[in-house]
Amino acid sequence: MDLDVTSVSKQPEPYGQAPAAIQVITGEDIQRSGASSIPEALRLADNLDVAQKNSHDWAISARGFNTALGNKLLVLIDGRAVYTPLYSGVFWDVQDYLLEDIDRIEVVSGPGGTLWGANAVNGVINITTKSAKDTQGLYVEGGGGNWLQDFVGARYGGMLASNVYYRVYGKYFDRSSEVLSNGNSASDSWRMGQGGFRIDSEASPQNLLTLQGDFYLGDEKATTGDTRTGGGNVLGRWSHIFSDDSDMSLQLYYDRTHIAIPKPAVFLDAAGTLRDDLDTYDLDFQHHFSLGDRNRIIWGLGYRLTHDIVGEAPSVEFVPATLYQNLFSGFVQDEIKLHEKLFLTLGTKLEHNDYTGFEVEPSARIQWNATSKQMFWGAISRAVRTPSRIDHDLREPLGGPLPDLLDGGTNFTSETLIAYELGYRAELTKKISTSISAFYNDYENIRSSSTELPSSLLVFKNNLEGDTYGFEWSGDWQVLDWWRLHGGYDLLEEDIHVKPGKTDFSNGLNETADPQQQFSIRSSMDLPENVDLDATLRWVDTLHNNNGPNPGTVPSYFELDVRIGWHPTKNLEFSIVGQNLLHDQHAEYGFPGATTTEEIERSVYGKVAWRF
Repeated sequence: MDLDVTSVSKQPEPYGQAPAAIQVITGEDIQRSGASSIPEALRLADNLDVAQKNSHDWAISARGFNTALGNKLLVLIDGRAVYTPLYSGVFWDVQDYLLEDIDRIEVVSGPGGTLWGANAVNGVINITTKSAKDTQGLYVEGGGGNWLQDFVGARYGGMLASNVYYRVYGKYFDRSSEVLSNGNSASDSWRMGQGGFRIDSEASPQNLLTLQGDFYLGDEKATTGDTRTGGGNVLGRWSHIFSDDSDMSLQLYYDRTHIAIPKPAVFLDAAGTLRDDLDTYDLDFQHHFSLGDRNRIIWGLGYRLTHDIVGEAPSVEFVPATLYQNLFSGFVQDEIKLHEKLFLTLGTKLEHNDYTGFEVEPSARIQWNATSKQMFWGAISRAVRTPSRIDHDLREPLGGPLPDLLDGGTNFTSETLIAYELGYRAELTKKISTSISAFYNDYENIRSSSTELPSSLLVFKNNLEGDTYGFEWSGDWQVLDWWRLHGGYDLLEEDIHVKPGKTDFSNGLNETADPQQQFSIRSSMDLPENVDLDATLRWVDTLHNNNGPNPGTVPSYFELDVRIGWHPTKNLEFSIVGQNLLHDQHAEYGFPGATTTEEIERSVYGKVAWRF
C-alpha cells in the first residue's frame, strides 16, 4: 500500500492513495512467477485480459476489445510509448527487456487520456526499469526447456565517475513452435536477441540525468515465410527539483522499428512481403508545482513526429506509402484539496493530429480518504482513439478489374469513450488488503466495415456504438510470515451494436473478443532451506471471437503455473518453472476445431541465475 506509483497523476503517490483502478507488478513478483517475457509477466495483473495466440504473439487488453488488432491500450516503457500508428496497437513480440532489471509494472484499467493522450482509452501499462545505480555488479542467467528451448542473459553495472552510474545488458532466446489443434507442429518458432545500456547521473541533489537505449533483432517462422523484426531506440531525460513542492522533467527520444511480414497471394494478386519502417521523434515537457496549500498542479507540452514507410505487398497497400504525421499536445491537471480527507482532481488534454484535428480529453476525479487505511474514489472521463493507418490508408486489392477487398475510410473519425468509475481500496488488517472498482463505458463511433461497391467490398467506417460495464476485484492476504495469497476476479458485460440506419458486415461482433469472467489465485511460499514455491491457478471464461473467417468460441479453461526456486547461496539461484500444467495443449485465442488453429502447449524449463 505504501509503494509509490506515478501512472495516475504523473507524480509519485502511495498506491493505497491512488484514486484509480491500478495494480502494481513488482520486480520480485515477476522473478517469482517464472515469467520469461513481458506478456507473461502481465498475467500477474488481474485487471488485464492476456491471451497467447501462438509462439510469439499475444492479445492483451483491459475492459474489453481484445481483438487481433487490439487498439485501446497505451503501453509505455520508461516513458517511451511503444504503440504503432500502423494500427494504434502494440507489437508484443518486440517488447522485451532483461526482466531482472524491471523495477515495476503499473497497470491502470480505465481511461487515461487526460494525462497520457489518445489511445489510452481502456487502460495504461507503464513499465519502469531500475536505475543504473540499483543494478551495479554482474548478473548472468541461462537455461532452457521444451518450449523455451534456450536462453541467456547478462548485465554489468559500474561507475563512470562520482555519482555517474551505468549498465549494459544483452539477452537471447530461442522458442520452439506451438501446435495445431490436430497435434501437428504450427511451425512458428521464434528467436530474438536484444541489448542495451543505461546511464544515470546524479549531478547534484536537484538534477538527475538519464540516457538509455536498446536494440533488437528477431526472426519468427511461419508456414507463409519468415517474419523479420528489428529496431532500436535512444532516450534522454533531465529531471530538476526546484523545491519540495515543485519539479520538472524534459524528455526526448528517438525510436526506429522495422518489420517484414510475408503475405500470401489473394485472387489475382501474387504473394509478397509487407515492410514497415517507422521512425518516431518525441519531445515531452512537464512541470509540477503547488499553489498554496490546496492546489497541486501538473501541466505539460509535447510534440511527436512519425515518419512511416510501408513497402507494399501486392495484396496489401497503404496510400500514401510514405507518411509524415505530427502530434501536438498539452495538458493540465489540478488536484484540489476540498477538505483534509476530500480531494477533487480536474484536468484535460488537448491534442492535434493530422487525421481529425483537435481532440479534447477531460476528466474529473473525486477521492475521499475515509481513514488512513481506506479510500473511496470516483471518476468521469472522456478518451478517444484516433485513426490509425489501417483505419484511414489501408488498401487490399484483389487484382485486375475486381473491386478492392478492403479499404480504409478516408472519412474515418475518432472513436470516443465516456467512462464512469467507482472504486474502493483498503488495508483491512495488517495482513489483508483489497481493491475493487466498478465501471460503465459508453462508446461512440466504433470501427465498422460496410460494403461500398463498385470500388470496394468493404470499407472501414464508424457505424458501431455500445456500452460495457463490470467490476474488478483483487486482494492480498499474508496468511503467515512465510505464506502470501493473492486473488483477483473480473466481470465484463458488452453490448456493441450497429447504429440505427447503418450497416456493418460483422453485425457489431468484429471489435470484441473477450471473456465475460476470469479469476486467478496466486500462492507464494518461503520454505525452509532457502526454497521458494510459487503457484498460480487461473480460469478464463469462454471467449466469443468473430475476428476471422467464421464466428467461433474458445472454450473456457483452467491453467496452472508453478515455480520452485532454491538459493544455495545469497548470489546463486536455481529454479524450475512449469507453465500450463493442466493440459497437454489448449487454445487461448482463435477458432478451435479447425486444423489450422494454434494451441499453447504445456512447457517446463530450468534456470540458473548468478549475481556478483
